[in-house]
Amino acid sequence: MALIELDNISRIYKDGQVNVQALKEINISIEDGDFVSIMGPSGSGKSTLLNIIGCLDKPSSGSYYLNNKQVEKLSDWNLANIRSQFIGFIFQQFHLLPKLNALENVELPLIYQGIIGKKRKKESLAALDSLGLKERAKHMPSQLSGGEQQRVAIARAIVGNPKIILADEPTGALDSKSGENIMSIFRRLNKERKITIVQVTHERSVGEYGNYIYHIKDGQIDYIEETKHVEENSKLTNNNINN
Repeated sequence: MALIELDNISRIYKDGQVNVQALKEINISIEDGDFVSIMGPSGSGKSTLLNIIGCLDKPSSGSYYLNNKQVEKLSDWNLANIRSQFIGFIFQQFHLLPKLNALENVELPLIYQGIIGKKRKKESLAALDSLGLKERAKHMPSQLSGGEQQRVAIARAIVGNPKIILADEPTGALDSKSGENIMSIFRRLNKERKITIVQVTHERSVGEYGNYIYHIKDGQIDYIEETKHVEENSKLTNNNINN
């Protein structure tokens, strides 16, 4: 079974006396180490789908398996534990705490995991260093550029060694150059660390960094598109076999 498996997932919200169907019978299979983009117009259900994958919301019907475990029936405590130990989150607006410096922001997930001071600081500095931010560790968010703040957010997402990174419009608040830098970091994390990445974006150029693009429309998967990276990965695999 795939790392992420959604089987006929639907999500219905109550809006007064009206039922609003955000997702309808979604079927998605994402392998361990894959990189997937989810694209679609506003209101198509992209963020709802990401919230379900991230165990922030539960489907109204259907089954969701994460690492072979059916998760939609788990308790809130168990879901929180999965989010803490298994998933790193990255958002458009960074969500750094303004009164904490970069290092302290990165340390937060490790605090929730119960990792003690010296080890926590060492691992957080290593995460910042891997993104070229070691010298900015003591800077407050207000002293960092948008691109630097997003890199701090990425460091915070990867510091606990998650299997999955979920990103909601990760370049939406950045200029084009900073956005390209962030997406290059995503590709490196995916290829070198084998972290599974699922991102939501409305930008075609950003979506193409994934191996597959799931196009969603009116709460349903419209079609699945392979990108050039699938062909590149196939060529690399074939070369390794031949050599």
